[in-house]
Amino acid sequence: MGKIKGQILVNTNRCKGCSLCVVACPKGVIALAAKKVNVSGYPYVEAANPDDCIGCASCAIVCPDGCITVYRKKMEG
Repeated sequence: MGKIKGQILVNTNRCKGCSLCVVACPKGVIALAAKKVNVSGYPYVEAANPDDCIGCASCAIVCPDGCITVYRKKMEG
């Protein structure tokens, strides 16, 4: 059976930096960007540890603004 690998894509211009996704992520993949803001002046989240993503989509489920898309891929081996 293959392992599931995930990847997140954050729409940084829509993100308001509420950090709900940071708390929801079981693997600590997401973090608030340090000293970065989007076009609206909000700090946004980014994948701090993208290789740890398991594709569970907990972050996308709790995001109130629908800023996160999760992709899943089955890895062989």
